[in-house]
Amino acid sequence: MEATYHKHILEFKRPSGTSRGILRIKETWFIVITSNNKKGIGECGILRTLSIDDRPDYEEKLKWTCENIHLGVELLWNELKEFPSIQFGVEMAFKSLESDAPFLLFPSKFTEGNDSIPINGLIWMGEKEFMKNQIIDKLDQGFDCIKMKIGAIDFKAELALLAYIRSQFSKEIIELRVDANGAFSTDEALEKLKQLSYYDLHSIEQPIKQGQSLVMRELCNKTPLPIALDEELIGIFDVTEKKKILLTIQPQYIILKPSLIGGFKGTQEWIDIAEELNIGWWITSALESNIGLNAIAQYTYMLQSNMPQGLGTGSLYTNNIEAPVVVENGTLSYKPNQKWVVPYLDVTN
Repeated sequence: MEATYHKHILEFKRPSGTSRGILRIKETWFIVITSNNKKGIGECGILRTLSIDDRPDYEEKLKWTCENIHLGVELLWNELKEFPSIQFGVEMAFKSLESDAPFLLFPSKFTEGNDSIPINGLIWMGEKEFMKNQIIDKLDQGFDCIKMKIGAIDFKAELALLAYIRSQFSKEIIELRVDANGAFSTDEALEKLKQLSYYDLHSIEQPIKQGQSLVMRELCNKTPLPIALDEELIGIFDVTEKKKILLTIQPQYIILKPSLIGGFKGTQEWIDIAEELNIGWWITSALESNIGLNAIAQYTYMLQSNMPQGLGTGSLYTNNIEAPVVVENGTLSYKPNQKWVVPYLDVTN
């Protein structure tokens, strides 16, 4: 058994805005395992300034992982606790290697093309008119759940956009989620939540910056609309600590990004604790290529959640991997008759 890694720079079709800045590229790495003339492929993707493993020694750790691939997935997962995106890439690559086809990780009605996953339509930050046009496009594309990133433009303008949606569609027709990415100050957060609640929102993600658990607990206790933790989960490796943070904050929801929290195993640990504590959850991609998105989608389908998931990011790039993972009518589908094309890795099926 041997392994190699390959860097791939994903380029956004249009610079995409969050409260942390403008995204123009997304770095990712593919791990390819070869054994007995079979290949398995996994994706290790980091989000600069957000991923806990955005570190100078990241590529060195990737090299170490490939040199020690013989240790197997369980030992490697434990050794890579401070590198959750590599944990995920390794899990994915081994699952791929063991599968009948390199991209068929969790066979199901989804991979057969007989079922789909409801997803939210993502509205990126930008000028008011740009955001409004995105909203119109998503509605035209058949989405009945829209997630809008807020916190970068004038708050009144963001409220006006929410008012526009609600003037056209009730909460029974369109589910509205917002994501602040920690943009609100602790002093203003509760008042802003009150103003947002007027528009019948499903939830708000991470209203204040992570690492303020007692303030967040108070917000979750007083909030007029459900709060979902996102960035708050990053960098918590131990199961005991995971349970402690959820018991402390007591959020209404948590949002799970496998690349940021230790792959399938790390995600499942959070789900088990959340369900024990009666906390809702859904899964979101972290701007992976179609290779990572495919793995997350197949895993997510197996969990049989009835909530819209955050898996609509595959069409953001000019140079994504050609894949049969398709967004249509507000859902993510898998087209088994379409081909995967990963030419420079010599992996196709």
